Parts: sequence; structure tokens; C-alpha cells
Amino acid sequence: MTIQWFPGHMAKARREVTEKLKMVDIVFELIDARLPDSSRNPMIDEVISQKPRLMILNKKDMADDAETARWLERFRKDGIEAVAINSLDGKGLQQVTKAAKAILKEKWDRMAARGIRPRAIRAMIVGIPNVGKSTLINRLAGKNIARTGNTPGVTKAQQWIKVGKELELLDTPGILWPKFEDPEAGYKLALTGAIKDTITEKQDLAVYGLRFLEAHYPERLEERYGLADLSAGIPEAFDRIGERRRVYEKGGIIDYDGVSELIVRDIRDQQLGRLSFDFAEER
Repeated sequence: MTIQWFPGHMAKARREVTEKLKMVDIVFELIDARLPDSSRNPMIDEVISQKPRLMILNKKDMADDAETARWLERFRKDGIEAVAINSLDGKGLQQVTKAAKAILKEKWDRMAARGIRPRAIRAMIVGIPNVGKSTLINRLAGKNIARTGNTPGVTKAQQWIKVGKELELLDTPGILWPKFEDPEAGYKLALTGAIKDTITEKQDLAVYGLRFLEAHYPERLEERYGLADLSAGIPEAFDRIGERRRVYEKGGIIDYDGVSELIVRDIRDQQLGRLSFDFAEER
């Protein structure tokens, strides 16, 4: 899947991130725990350069626990401190400030040695659309400050937000890579809702989802849809799912668009359990 999706506000966001970097101590890069590689923006490494960084894997409650642990280990081996959280229920949030303090300890010690009084950590949050930045900010702040939504592109402008006495956050609009050179990344992001449904084809997503399940979680495919594998073919799999879930058009014909919607919705709503779409060993 080749996707071109780079609205003007995203190009502006990149410029603003670059301009504001000098105002912050650390960058919080927020990614989706289900797809820690695909939900990273290749531009971010270039934009933030040598600025200290904390990798935050959000939505850990939706990802495969074992795979999340492998990703945390992988990032740390690459020299990037990482934590896994669930911003919706607040699980793991205490790790964010704690990890930021550890990363900046040397800088804070130097400031103290020069007689500079300690102040709040200034952090910039960056990430692709729909990864949960606004929800995380609201959780950290303890109130609804940042707008949230379950569609990409809700945040449109930067804003400073105080989080107690220890942290000040600079929210930024989501930045999405203008073209996915890896077709797999496009499918994974679309399947998990990071890309607007209006620019994707649901049947393509559903087929990709079924093939992914067959390759990595075959037991879920059988539990949910009664399919041991897809060896009989995709049309036959759609027929089986349509019959099992009674997704028909008038006249008793299988509604393939309806089946596609059902498969994508099942994956997004965790009806097939907790899934990880990127694997650390394949990175």
C-alpha cells in the first residue's frame, strides 16, 4: 500500500518542532506499542538530532505483552530509554517523569553545581496522529486540557501545559511520513486506525489483517472465525466469516464490504485479543 498523506498543517508542524527544540530539555517520542517500528516517523530522528529522548510505548494494554517487553529491551540496547504505558487508564504514567529525571540527571547536577535552582522539566511530545498524545497529556495534567479524538489529526497547534511542579509539556500536532516506502507499514497503520479510513480500501485492509493473523496468530483466526488457515482462498474465507457472523445483503448474498468492516473492527476493538504488528527480532 503506497499512501500519500501529508496535509499542510503537518509540514508546518515539522518546522515548528525544529524551531521549538531549543526551548525544551527532552523529547517524549510517543509511539503505538502494537507497532513500535511502523508508528515511528523517520523524520523525527533527523529533526530532534542529539536532544535527549524518552521513547513512550502507548496503548500497551492493546499489544502483546511479551513483544512489548522485547521492544523495550531493543530500544534500550540501541541507547534509547523506553517505557510502556496505557494513557487511557493511567497505567505506567509514573514511569514517564521518573525516566525523564534519570535521563536529565547529569544536566540537572551541572545546573545545581553552578547554583542554578531546580525547575520543572520542559518536554516536547511528538508522534504520529492518533497515537494518544492528547490523552497522555490530559492524564499527566489530571484534567482535560488537550483535545482528544479517535481520528487522526485532532491536535492542530502547539500549546504549553503544566503538569504539577515537575513537568511542563509542549504538545505538537502529529507528524506523519509523507510516503510509506514500506507497504507493510502503510497497512499496519491503516489497520490500527492511524490513517483516515477515507483514504484506504477496507477490503484490502481486511485481507491484510487475515493474512497477518494466519502468519502470526493462527489460533485467534480459528477461535474467532473458525478458520484453521486461508488455504482455501480469501473469497472462501470471506464467505465463511459472513455465514458465521450472518453478514448478508438482501437475497441472502454475503456482504463482502460488511465482512471487511467486521474484520477491521474486530482487530481494532481487540475482539481477537491483544495483537502486536511489529516484531523486535525482525527490525
